[in-house]
Amino acid sequence: MSEPKKLFIKTYGCQMNVYDSERMAEAMGAEGYVTTDKVDEADMVLLNTCHIREKASEKLYSDLGRLKPLKAEKPDLKIGVAGCVAQAEGAEIQRRMPLVDLVVGPQAYHRLPQLAKSGVPQVDTDFPEEDKFDHLPERKAKRGPTAFLTVQEGCDKFCAFCVVPYTRGAEVSRPVDRILREARDLVSRGVREITLLGQNVNAYHGEGSGGAWTLARLIRTLAEIDGLDRIRYTTSHPNDMEDDLIAAHGDLPQLMPYLHLPVQSGSDRILKAMNRKHTRDDYFHLVDRIKEARPDLLLSSDFIVGFPGESDKDFEDTMDLIRRVTYGAAFSFKYSARPGTPAAEKAAVEASVADERLQVLQALVTEQQRAAQNGMVGREVGVLYEKAGRLPGQMVGKSDHLHAVHVDDPAGVVGELVRVRITGAVTNSLSAIRIS
Repeated sequence: MSEPKKLFIKTYGCQMNVYDSERMAEAMGAEGYVTTDKVDEADMVLLNTCHIREKASEKLYSDLGRLKPLKAEKPDLKIGVAGCVAQAEGAEIQRRMPLVDLVVGPQAYHRLPQLAKSGVPQVDTDFPEEDKFDHLPERKAKRGPTAFLTVQEGCDKFCAFCVVPYTRGAEVSRPVDRILREARDLVSRGVREITLLGQNVNAYHGEGSGGAWTLARLIRTLAEIDGLDRIRYTTSHPNDMEDDLIAAHGDLPQLMPYLHLPVQSGSDRILKAMNRKHTRDDYFHLVDRIKEARPDLLLSSDFIVGFPGESDKDFEDTMDLIRRVTYGAAFSFKYSARPGTPAAEKAAVEASVADERLQVLQALVTEQQRAAQNGMVGREVGVLYEKAGRLPGQMVGKSDHLHAVHVDDPAGVVGELVRVRITGAVTNSLSAIRIS
């Protein structure tokens, strides 16, 4: 019996790409491939790219350059580029790097097996009419206790800094029955926590019984699945946090008390320039309503500093917003122009000024994050065990509030959902003992 072919996948970027990489691995698994974490033993290398952050293309070409010796050693090695950089640059990738055998966009990766069989270079960056999810194989039999589940893709917001509408396309919501079927299948395979994914996940409007469903209605129905103990969702847009979703945070114990709600800036002038279509006061009011529904909610956000035209006053407005809201975590970045976006045509803030602002903002966010973690000490929370820890008798999992927690529990088993008491806090995690 011949050895199965081996697939190595490198995933850049967000949870959407993690989910997409899993589905691509499953698609290639139906063709006899097994995954490997050793690139030098692979028969196929797939780089699943993200175009959101700075120098995404440069990182891709750097990684491709490192694959040249391996391609020379193994001429039959197939090298593929997938994801948003693939969508944005298409055949240009193969022109610059002839070692690339196939380029596939995020809406066409269900055709990856057919592309891989071709003996000539292939580029597929179309936005097909068919639903790619209908053409993917069933999920793998063995699962860990957590899983991502894409329910919505694309974006209609057209923020001035963002390439998603151009690389992922318009907002598309998956039908309710297909999501529920996939969720039940995941739970039957041992999943106890599902994170619903979408570029603007709370804009979900998939077709179900009685017409289009909101994200809140979908979550309430998912919460009825026996064995699904935890539900999360990301990423949200403030303009799509409707009343029923806010209410769900207070009504459903399965909906975890953590919400990623990007604001990007605290300046009304910059928010308008970003085409965010909300104000700082809108955001404050929304946060107040969400915390009224779920007082123990931990918030995280995204921030961009150095957006074109950002003044010292604009930056101070952002710092003021952070001080007033207080966050348990945040992702902050210096603005980088994405080709084809409206903001790319404007003059950027001087790099040294943007660098200094980023350091100042990150220092405040770090202070708030540490305060949130220190505030957990002595509290009792739930933790879902995901793996054994590095130390003997230790288990590692995520708390209700998405903190990484190391639990002293020699009898612990992966997949258990336990109650713990937090005993300590370090930079990026908490320590705890099991109490039930």
